[in-house]
Amino acid sequence: RDRHRRGNQDTEKDLASGRGGHHHGGGPGGKKIGARERSFRELFLAFWKLIAGQRGAILTALALLTVSIGLRLIPPLGTKLAIDSVLTRPPKPLPDWVNAIPNLSQILGDPMSSPMRVLIAIGLLVTVLTAIGTAVNLVGRWIATKAVNKTQVSMKSGGVASLIREDAGGVADLIFSMLYNPWRAIVQFIGSLIILMLVDWKLMLGGMFLLPTVWLTHRTYINRIRPLFRDVRKQRQKIDSGATETFGGIRVVRTFSRSRSESSRYVREGDFLVRQQLFTWWWMRIIETIWEVLIPLASTGLLLYGGYQIIEGNLTLGDLMMFLVYLTMLLDPLATIAGSAVAFQNNLAGLDRVLDVLDVEEELPSREGAISLPSKQRVGDLSIQDVTFRYPGTETPVLKEVSFDVASGQTVALVGRSGAGKTTLTNLIARFYDPSEGAICFNGRDLRDIQLSSYRSLLGIVEQDVFLFDGSIHENIAYARRRASREDVISAANAAAADEFIRKFPEGYDTVIGERGVKLSGGQRQRLAIARAILADPQILILDEATSNLDSESERLIQDSLSELLQDRTAFVIAHRLSTIMNADKIVVLEDGEVLEIGTHDELVARGGRYRDMVMLQMDQGMQASR
Repeated sequence: RDRHRRGNQDTEKDLASGRGGHHHGGGPGGKKIGARERSFRELFLAFWKLIAGQRGAILTALALLTVSIGLRLIPPLGTKLAIDSVLTRPPKPLPDWVNAIPNLSQILGDPMSSPMRVLIAIGLLVTVLTAIGTAVNLVGRWIATKAVNKTQVSMKSGGVASLIREDAGGVADLIFSMLYNPWRAIVQFIGSLIILMLVDWKLMLGGMFLLPTVWLTHRTYINRIRPLFRDVRKQRQKIDSGATETFGGIRVVRTFSRSRSESSRYVREGDFLVRQQLFTWWWMRIIETIWEVLIPLASTGLLLYGGYQIIEGNLTLGDLMMFLVYLTMLLDPLATIAGSAVAFQNNLAGLDRVLDVLDVEEELPSREGAISLPSKQRVGDLSIQDVTFRYPGTETPVLKEVSFDVASGQTVALVGRSGAGKTTLTNLIARFYDPSEGAICFNGRDLRDIQLSSYRSLLGIVEQDVFLFDGSIHENIAYARRRASREDVISAANAAAADEFIRKFPEGYDTVIGERGVKLSGGQRQRLAIARAILADPQILILDEATSNLDSESERLIQDSLSELLQDRTAFVIAHRLSTIMNADKIVVLEDGEVLEIGTHDELVARGGRYRDMVMLQMDQGMQASR
């Protein structure tokens, strides 16, 4: 139903003064997105909570990854056996650990008498182990990738545009960059380290010298680069929202000849974004350069030391070759982490921003024990009891001790000057806000004791500022009811006096109307909104200047339809035209947030108060216009 951002003319002064009028939390103010930066521990725990539904799949993928890495650590031992026991002259006997493994020495054979058999056996074993390890790794990665995709879908179910487009997808990628890849690096690092220590503990210590460098570069990423990525994302979101706002208000921009200033603002913001990205790029290149220089230097140093040990007879050539392979396996995960650190910190910054959005308070949290209304709930009585309302952060009440009762099925017209509080009152009835004092009750129960979604399912709202989607006419009307048929849509359009103009379009109900219905006139948009409300069949209907954009002929056409729509429904009508409000069951006259008069049209005219003055003024204006 038509529940989008409300154009509230009663709060224009509040909005202009910066007080804000659309905070739905009912509290002192909402949290500012992006105002908080979290530690890595907080981010990790929050991420682990977000992927609760995929934990089993992720743990399975990590277990398979561990098995795969364990199998990958075996083939370098085959390199040592092939060099020392087959290719070297004279060949050395098989190491003692070969005889310790059952049946392995029988499979390999004797290198002295049949070296070719030993070489073929080593090749076959390495091939089989590699194939099994690769298959296990592929299955694990497939399971992890499915978990990433499912997390992306669940994370993109709502949020701000740039958060949906970039941050949510990046958060899902953390399954690889924060769990899968680091686990691979840890297991491979520890396994390689143990084997290196068994080969030569001095060589192992040489490899360990890289660990402080890893820690320092990691801390640099956390302390310097992640905040830079966060700032880049915030600036990009600011540019996106500014451009969207400018195109949305393009008529205002052109009316006041502000095209050049808007273009200049966009260029300035874009220039600042480029400078932020360049600054981040330099920091990334510094860290990457350190790694690109350090790893080759470390490898060269260890190779020289290993060669010296061979010359001295402390190591065999097979030991050195095996050591270099394991050293590569030791450094490879470190290099992988260093290379993926940019994406990792970028995704962490995205997670930080997604958590900011998830931390925003629920629109209007219901009280503990709030009930859910029956699915077939029919209209009930509404009671406004001494309602006073102040917008968050202000002390001036917009409504002051407003009280009146509305019986089931009654139509109530809210009348008053602009700024009297009419739309604010309907906002409270629709529970876009909660009263500061007093209560609004439905069938004797405070709205705060009813689940918000359950109560809102009874509502239908037609506003002066109509919102239509960039789709077909049929899709916009049918939005009010799932699985609505073409006949249902046509019937609602007929009731709203919209069918005639719809059929004049070449594509009829399949005509695409553009963003916010830009291809339609104001009156046509209004009639589509009324058709949408008719199709929704609401129990409580709010019409906020619903016929203000219609000419007299169009208004006359839909008056009968509105009368039929209002039957057996509780309705609140905000209008200035006498023809719209005179048939209401109850008219409430508001001024400066207070109730001045309540009664029917005849009663208020006979009473001679503010309502009668408004009627006489409108009649005089009508007579002058007809001359």
